[in-house]
Amino acid sequence: MLPVSAQKSMVLSHLRRQALFKPLSDDALAGLAEYAALKREKKGTVLFSAEAPNEKIYLVLSGWVKLFRETLAGDEAVTDVLSSGGFFGEFGLSGHDEMPYGAEVVEDAEIVSIPRFLLAEEIMRNSLFGMAVVQNMTRQRLQRDMEIEHRTVQSAPQRIGCFLLKFCRGDNAGPVVLHLPYDKTVVAHRLGMQPETFSRALAKLREETGIRVRGATVEIDNLQKLVDYTCSACSASFPCADK
Repeated sequence: MLPVSAQKSMVLSHLRRQALFKPLSDDALAGLAEYAALKREKKGTVLFSAEAPNEKIYLVLSGWVKLFRETLAGDEAVTDVLSSGGFFGEFGLSGHDEMPYGAEVVEDAEIVSIPRFLLAEEIMRNSLFGMAVVQNMTRQRLQRDMEIEHRTVQSAPQRIGCFLLKFCRGDNAGPVVLHLPYDKTVVAHRLGMQPETFSRALAKLREETGIRVRGATVEIDNLQKLVDYTCSACSASFPCADK
């Protein structure tokens, strides 16, 4: 395990790279890093359940985390699957005292947690940071609206392609290698598909775009070809994460 000082330095470095924290000064970021906790969580660890007290926000450094809800019938609905750079728990910054979903580690992960009260204090002190939080939540809402559009107009292979593009940058010049959760059922549920539908759609996506799938690894040699195929049935252009 890294010494505490090295952990704090690592956390600070990751926070500096997040758009949400751009309005914060170096001193403010250092204060967050001082009270942040960096943990390595094993696959299967439940970080919290729905309606748990909303006391922290979380940043995924590596690995995969799924966010989920349970229906009254006891079924599980996966609302999101997050990897490196993914945030969750921000709802608490808008006054929600309970988590609206549960969170479970689906591949061994490194996760930073930051006490909610520290961020609330920064919002009170720094109006630009407060605006960044509002913009982040608005962006998430727009992404949810876009997903409703996708389920209406995109084919199953295109929806998988859109999920993959979420983890690609617009300036990728060479081949892109993505590592998905080993259990692709998690991704299938995230996209509202049955596992067998997901498998058929992934095979079709390979045929149409030339991507290669080896176990949990996806190799994209021609990113533009994947973009052209996926985004042709979408009202937004790639990269759309900041739109």
